[in-house]
Amino acid sequence: MPASLLTRRFLFRGLAMAALAVAGLAAARHVDAATPLPSSAAGSAYDYKFTSIDGDPLPLSQFKGKAILVVNTASLCGFTPQYKGLEALYTAYKDKGLVVLGVPANDFADQEPGSNKEIKHFCDATFAVDFPMTEKEAVTGDKAHPFYKWVGAAKGAPKWNFHKYLISPEGALIAAFPSKVEPESPELKAAIDAALSHNG
Repeated sequence: MPASLLTRRFLFRGLAMAALAVAGLAAARHVDAATPLPSSAAGSAYDYKFTSIDGDPLPLSQFKGKAILVVNTASLCGFTPQYKGLEALYTAYKDKGLVVLGVPANDFADQEPGSNKEIKHFCDATFAVDFPMTEKEAVTGDKAHPFYKWVGAAKGAPKWNFHKYLISPEGALIAAFPSKVEPESPELKAAIDAALSHNG
């Protein structure tokens, strides 16, 4: 075989292999970009403690083995009627292993200005809330409760009232839902069902 033809064949083969390598690298980058981040944050929700709206210790470790839906609430918000849906969700799912935990916060447009006593009275009188509530806490910024710094680092801090975080029965952060996702939404219920299906 003439040397020039042999050279051309080697050159063509080399170019083809280089092209395949570039294509493979591009594909790998595409896959990396499309791969979702791990669904749970490092650590555990059970590392964190709140104080109940009545002033009692409320460690999240007391809910081990249950899924927890943590919601920052407010009394004067357009989303405040979600209290009704959250109570209905809690009633429907509590025997299956779900805890709804309300965290009153005044971080957004001063829509939770009351005292803990006033908040509790409002929730009881207006929505007959029976699920556990914490005392009023900050949920964004430097003064945020440590739990909210943990979930915020993994899934983003709340952008408004009634932002929801779902904690697995093992204490892992598995999902976050913005305010517009209502308690009755199929999206939220599907996530809760999936979390509870792995319980035990």
